[in-house]
Amino acid sequence: MEIKRVFDILELYNNEYAELKDAFSYKEKGSWVNFSAQDYYKYSHLFACGLINKGFKKGEKIITMSQSLPHWNIADMGISLAGLVNVPIYTTLGGEELEYILRHSDAKIIIVSDQNLYKKLKPIADKIPEIQTVFTFHHIEGIENWVSLIQEAQENEEELMKKLEERKKSVDENDMHTLIYTSGTTGNPKGVMISHKNILSNALAVKPIVPIDHGQRALSFLPLCHIYERMLNYCFQIKGISIYYAENLGTIANDLKDIKPHLFNSVPRVLEKFYDRIISVGKDLKGIKKWIFFAAVRLGTKYDDKGKNSLMYRFKLGIYRKLVFNKWKAAFGGNIVAVVSGGASLQVRLARLYTAAGIRVCEGYGLTETSPVLAVNWPDWNKSRLGTVGPILEGVQVKIAEGSKEILAKGPNIMLGYYKNEEETKKVIDEDGWFHTGDIGEFIDNKYLKITDRIKETFKTSSGKYIAPQVIENKFKTSNLIEQLMVVGENEKFVSALISPNFNYLHFYASKHKIHYRENSDLIKHSEIINKIQKEINLVNETLGEHERIKRFRLVCEEWSQQTGELSPTLKLKRNVIYKKYAHILEEIYGHGEDKTEKMGKEGPGPKETFEKKISNGMKKLINIYSSNKE
Repeated sequence: MEIKRVFDILELYNNEYAELKDAFSYKEKGSWVNFSAQDYYKYSHLFACGLINKGFKKGEKIITMSQSLPHWNIADMGISLAGLVNVPIYTTLGGEELEYILRHSDAKIIIVSDQNLYKKLKPIADKIPEIQTVFTFHHIEGIENWVSLIQEAQENEEELMKKLEERKKSVDENDMHTLIYTSGTTGNPKGVMISHKNILSNALAVKPIVPIDHGQRALSFLPLCHIYERMLNYCFQIKGISIYYAENLGTIANDLKDIKPHLFNSVPRVLEKFYDRIISVGKDLKGIKKWIFFAAVRLGTKYDDKGKNSLMYRFKLGIYRKLVFNKWKAAFGGNIVAVVSGGASLQVRLARLYTAAGIRVCEGYGLTETSPVLAVNWPDWNKSRLGTVGPILEGVQVKIAEGSKEILAKGPNIMLGYYKNEEETKKVIDEDGWFHTGDIGEFIDNKYLKITDRIKETFKTSSGKYIAPQVIENKFKTSNLIEQLMVVGENEKFVSALISPNFNYLHFYASKHKIHYRENSDLIKHSEIINKIQKEINLVNETLGEHERIKRFRLVCEEWSQQTGELSPTLKLKRNVIYKKYAHILEEIYGHGEDKTEKMGKEGPGPKETFEKKISNGMKKLINIYSSNKE
């Protein structure tokens, strides 16, 4: 059947997947609870009837704020059936950003999952007269539950179903389906208007790429309010794939063992965490087992996806897969066919290693405004290339702008525009309909798109040299010592870094080496810790150009997270937040009263500092002393 509006997926379920017992599953009190295809179909329609019964008119907005649950899918489809607009928001948002979205979206009601979110949102909602009520998914004494909408609809089901059919007929594929607010890394978030056609064109184009099908399982742990997980959620539904929702990021390892999924969606940081955990296990091995483990890792990082692996390489890889990499696959549940990675760039080294281990990583690229996928690596090696984000998705046009090298896109997946912000819409969608991504890229072999940087994040030093911070930051992601690192130095003489260390590893290291400390603030000041991280900096500096090298760094005692505001929901650095938070440290690094660029110690000389350079610096200091004495 033809799927033109998102809720048409329900008819597909009813026609082709009616016997599916685990369409959606989630964990409650330690056990997996299933929602069948029939449950999905029935309750989505009743929920839509309940909304119509409440008097909601086509096009009105409903905010959903929830963990990933089957309930969310039922509400989402019910909202869609009734011709309304779902405004999903992150559970981690702070009060100021929440209030902005609640006011800006013109929402009428809010649906939250649990009591904690209710307590967080209700006081803000009470300040906004347009918001009529706050419902919950979970039963909470004294608070209106979403089930009441369904129960009210059942009392007059026949009449409401007739009204629903009329409402469905009025919904066009070009109508707004959802309003998604960006994470707001640069000022107030913008509301991205996505139509039925936008997101379905993407889901249907991605469908042949997803390497699993009806009867197989996908694990979902990314927030459904994010366009990436949302679109793939629809794609899985279209294919009849059972979707299991993890409790949270901390339970993923156990959830993988429980459900043994065939696929899951991820962001690079999660894959990096998996790698760190696996490597830490390898470090605890002894003797020949340890040697074999790291020999396998070294071999894996040399994997050639273009089929140029030698006969000897393939022979060794076969042995290491049996001895080492099969255990990696077992940690992913044993059935894993592929992992989809998006939201940020994945290190090529890790992509090679996972692939060598028999875990195919399909990296893609897109934005909320593009619904989201523009390009993606297929599981088929003929349609993929490690180090790129793959070929352009069918039905989408992409070109590289002359001069700026900015990636421009056009197609049915491009957003309707920014809600109540025509000025910003015109800035990103030009007169010819090309969407300006803000990313810089190039085509490899005229086929594979490679992202090289982000226009807004590239900066210049005072000498006029361009710095691409993400490129440098990505080089530190495999370090056990460093959890997060942000490159700084715009309009300054040299490049520096703010580092949030991996405190779990540092605590272990401190215990092993008898380093005494009371708080993290003491630990980051210890000379042995500083020197150890300096060595990491030096190693990376050797791979960088002179103007790109990190001359100074400062450790911070806070762990950066979504909750504390330094990371976006997709675990990207919120640079403006970090700049503001550590302004005093940046001032100290770049103290503008004296030239401290060549201080020793933790800023130390670069790894390739020459004897001539030291002499030159020494002469400068002598001249300065002479000049000050003369005055």
